[in-house]
Amino acid sequence: MSLAALLDAGDGVSRAVAGLLLLMSVASWVIILWKSWLLFRAQGDVARSVAAFWQAGSRTEAALRVQAFDRDALVTPLLAAFEPPQGQTLAASADLSQQLTRVLRDALQQVMRRLQFGQVLLASVGSTAPFVGLLGTVWGIYHALVGLSGAGQFTLDKISGPVGEALLMTAAGLVVAIPAVLAYNILGRQVGQIEIALEGFALDLRELALTQPDRDA
Repeated sequence: MSLAALLDAGDGVSRAVAGLLLLMSVASWVIILWKSWLLFRAQGDVARSVAAFWQAGSRTEAALRVQAFDRDALVTPLLAAFEPPQGQTLAASADLSQQLTRVLRDALQQVMRRLQFGQVLLASVGSTAPFVGLLGTVWGIYHALVGLSGAGQFTLDKISGPVGEALLMTAAGLVVAIPAVLAYNILGRQVGQIEIALEGFALDLRELALTQPDRDA
């Protein structure tokens, strides 16, 4: 008997567990496909944007070059280091080194939040889906045994069928969890590589702004 037949024979709890597993699977695959495309494009864009910046003859030209390659605005926010806070504010009262550190740190955090979006969902699905499937299995076995108890006579063939069908829930939980765990690790590694590149560029920008704070276009 298939999983669909098991759900037809099950009660509301079994259907709720199956629906939750389906929802988790759809959500994780949407994140997997979207982030795979985003990070693949981002790795190339960051490398091209950084190279274009250093090949420019001025800051104005560099900003225009970066905008042409930075389709997801991952590098552009870091260029705010060239526009330190102005006016009579606490942010502007600090020395230039502190201002640059704060501006670049805030820009990096903003970019990394976007790159890390969906990682928590993948980790949650990967860690909880097997237990959700196990819950469905336990409940399915209980439901099957209760049904068999009304039949009056226990035989191995009457027990093995419903129990085997209930175990499909555990398999379904693993099918949902394994892609999420693999994607979390692979995509997390890609995010880490992009983060290293952005942090290195931010450090170079800070040094450039400190050594040439008033250089114009």
